[in-house]
Amino acid sequence: MTSPAKGPETAILRVADLSQNRATRFELLPDPAERAELATRLEILDVRKLTFKGSVSALGKTGWALSAQLGATVEQSCIVTLDPVVTRIDQSVERRFVKDFDSGLEDETEMPEDDTEEPLDAEIDLTRIMIEALTLALPDYPRSESAELETQVFAAPGVAPMTDAETKPFAGLADLKQKLEKGD
Repeated sequence: MTSPAKGPETAILRVADLSQNRATRFELLPDPAERAELATRLEILDVRKLTFKGSVSALGKTGWALSAQLGATVEQSCIVTLDPVVTRIDQSVERRFVKDFDSGLEDETEMPEDDTEEPLDAEIDLTRIMIEALTLALPDYPRSESAELETQVFAAPGVAPMTDAETKPFAGLADLKQKLEKGD
């Protein structure tokens, strides 16, 4: 078994150096400065903790499979109050690097069915995969538990404000039905 790789200096694996017979284990533990830089890059408040560990093993004779676990604690701004929101992320990450990669996107604009498949290059950039997985795992709309959306009503002077219920396509049907039932 290969000893675990740690730190950014070993975040890129050369495919030519990988063993066909056994898995190559890795563990990335970015230091506080690297996490702060990543938080800035992702436009979030903080990346408190971040680990990315797993292994890369042969996938047949011409491909490689990466299986890893991403663990992170991130801090983002609430979309309502801008208060800090802390989120814990624990996610499995799977990638397959294949020699004859065909995205199928030349003729179509649809997403490929297998989004874990990537082209095989001379190197596997573990840092890039870690950042991509973290970016995809971040909550799109972080919201603090105390955040409440209040209803705001705006109208020009002398005009009755319109509510959300009135903007619905069938909102006036209830009034019409009542008028018809009364014989108006």
